[in-house]
Amino acid sequence: MDSRTLYLFSSAAPPVFDIARVIEEAQADGWDVCLGLTPTAARWLADSLDGLAVLTGHPVRWDYKLPGEPDVWPEADAILVAPATFTTVNAWALGITDKYIVGVAAEGIGKRIPMVTMPCLNDAQAVHPQFERSVETLRGTGVSVLHGEGGFVPNHPGQGDPAAYPWRLALDAVLRPHTD
Repeated sequence: MDSRTLYLFSSAAPPVFDIARVIEEAQADGWDVCLGLTPTAARWLADSLDGLAVLTGHPVRWDYKLPGEPDVWPEADAILVAPATFTTVNAWALGITDKYIVGVAAEGIGKRIPMVTMPCLNDAQAVHPQFERSVETLRGTGVSVLHGEGGFVPNHPGQGDPAAYPWRLALDAVLRPHTD
């Protein structure tokens, strides 16, 4: 199978600490993985960033490049945004692109890059009216949002188990556009 490029974009939620294993699974699925993080997720993984760059073969990104700098990643064939926090989902849907991964994902809508996102938030956040509007907005643009039954089901605040985050579900969903 030819290697396709997957942009794996992760927010600062506890499942991000399992990102090396997820990268390896995606690579086993045939993806050339480029890892992008929110600035907070990059801070959480600061001690692992060099190793993650070696694992992917690409620099880990969490900030926009400067004007005139070359792009260091190949073009994306698909984008997976997971774990996607309450903030990331809402910013993406509203077009607030001050964070690198949100800006690239927002642009990906216009480029028609196949995209999947799986939120990671608690049920108190999930009932906020803006969150449901954001999910509807993203779905309306063609983004596959794995939220609720058949996706990530929010827990009560402080009750989540990061090991139970359904990474395989997200990886399988991102493969679907390429295997249909």
